[in-house]
Amino acid sequence: MMKSLLRTLIAFSLVSTASLAAAEVDLKNGHPNVYYVKQGDTLWEISNTFLDSPWEWPELWHVNQEIENPHLIYPGDVIRLVYVDGKPQLQLERGSEPEQVKMMADGSLVKLKPKARVVALDTAIPTIPLDSIQNFLLDALVLTSAEIDASPYVIAGQDRRVIFGKDDTVYARDATTSWETLNQGYGFYRVGERYVDPETKETLGYEALQIGTGKVTAHENEIITLYVVNSRESIRAEDRVMTARERRMMSTFQPSSPDAEIDARVIRFFGRLNSVALNDVVVLNKGARDGLKEGNVLDIRQRGDSVLDSISGQRVQMPAVTAGTMIVFRTFEKVAYGLIIRATLPIYPNDIATNPQ
Repeated sequence: MMKSLLRTLIAFSLVSTASLAAAEVDLKNGHPNVYYVKQGDTLWEISNTFLDSPWEWPELWHVNQEIENPHLIYPGDVIRLVYVDGKPQLQLERGSEPEQVKMMADGSLVKLKPKARVVALDTAIPTIPLDSIQNFLLDALVLTSAEIDASPYVIAGQDRRVIFGKDDTVYARDATTSWETLNQGYGFYRVGERYVDPETKETLGYEALQIGTGKVTAHENEIITLYVVNSRESIRAEDRVMTARERRMMSTFQPSSPDAEIDARVIRFFGRLNSVALNDVVVLNKGARDGLKEGNVLDIRQRGDSVLDSISGQRVQMPAVTAGTMIVFRTFEKVAYGLIIRATLPIYPNDIATNPQ
């Protein structure tokens, strides 16, 4: 009797586990079975076509070992939804040139068989719109106070002027190492916002945005002479000078839920006064040390109001409400940059970012 009961419990457990596994990823109602990737698509948009929760995309993804770089998707590729052992799975077929018909000199028609395409890596579709984030991917840094103090800086320029731009000459000083590892190209950075954790009051770093680039034309002890190749803003004394680092844009990361539990706050946004919305960039008070990675998706919850209970006379905190979704596209040690990819309500400073529900 005991063995029979045990076998029944084991069988029930296996069925329940299989049912739970199959239910882990919810397909969107009306999803296609075949999707043809086109120019202008993003991975998030395609994921959202198939799934209620686009960050669960990797759970469905079947890595085709016969395809080089199977995680990169290009215009012309075909994504098919199939079922393997009763479970949904997404499979990729590399696109090829369409079959063509060519007319020969004698008037006969010849069908040309399709050929495999050769494509560059940078033509793969991005995860999210690059035009919204490329400046932050390439030109933004978060520095510590020690890194700022040790960095070279603009000290003066030609003609005793105080601001400089494209085609001007400026002088920069490195009192620490005297340009011990002198490079040909440098970026000019403007140090701005101090990132502070709203709860612990810890300084998380200092925002530094590249405002121009320069080329070395002369070097004497602590001073180098730089020709300003380009500038987005006027360059002035005390702007920092750092190696123009080549950073490959990580535009093809996979949407995913964080591995760790995240309870972050929105501490900064750009170009807006009071709130942000779809396709705006925000900064969180959590970063790599807290388990955030590029591609992580987070829900943003608007803090509930504190209202007066007219009967008791007490103030009561209302529940938080989901205002949108963001995807992390760049992480630093203590902060992360994210793009708002879904917004149903305005998003305000100090709103909460948590693991997707």
